[in-house]
Amino acid sequence: MPTAHVNDITINYQLEGDGPETIVLINGLADDLASWDFQVPALLEAGLRVLRFDNRGIGATDKPAGPYTSRLLADDAKALVDHLGLTDVHLMGVSMGGMIAQEYALAHPDGLKSLTLACTYAAPGAFCSRMFSLWADMAREMGVPAVMRDVTLWAFTVPFFEERTEEAEEFEAAMAALDQPLDAYLAQLSVIQTHDTVERLERITTPTLVLAGEEDILIPVRLSRRLHAAVPDATWATVPGGHACLWETPEPFNTTLIDFVRAHAG
Repeated sequence: MPTAHVNDITINYQLEGDGPETIVLINGLADDLASWDFQVPALLEAGLRVLRFDNRGIGATDKPAGPYTSRLLADDAKALVDHLGLTDVHLMGVSMGGMIAQEYALAHPDGLKSLTLACTYAAPGAFCSRMFSLWADMAREMGVPAVMRDVTLWAFTVPFFEERTEEAEEFEAAMAALDQPLDAYLAQLSVIQTHDTVERLERITTPTLVLAGEEDILIPVRLSRRLHAAVPDATWATVPGGHACLWETPEPFNTTLIDFVRAHAG
């Protein structure tokens, strides 16, 4: 895959399609660009050009010493977009990617046509902060693969484990096989621990969709609702599934995203 040296790091990316509208996808914690494999075919079929990449600290992108912040990773994304000469893009971030996308929209609003914030929050609050502190402890004591096995339980719904056993086992195995050094994982984890846009969301001017999985327990839906309430004129939508609804129920997820992008195209 191609790489770009921007913002003092080398970023691994993939740019596909030749449609007139471009969507930029920003991954969640410990997810590389393959995490969008359930979305890219539908986005390309919808006529979109798609940019996805490995965030700082994951995949084939550089993993400099942390901790990282959502603003730092937003600046990485913006630098890549500029390097590729892309303008008037649609921005989509899921989970940690949604936090990065918030900072991108606040710092670099020019050239954004739409903003989709999926399964994410403006600040972690007491519940998520405790969870992430535990993940840090587990990673240090048990290793990153053990943490990712735990994350699998938080990311999918009970019916997914009961009714789609083979898929659940495949996801669990894939997440447990994550090849991310401890220091890089902790550097990324700091992003979701320190992210806070609560007092600044009113400045977002880009048309925004806040999207949540109906049964998300990792980032509780009420936190996504607070985010939605704080962004001026934002649209709210839910899809079946939990935090990993983009993998568990990709069709409604993709349809909701594509419909919003099309409504702000042109």
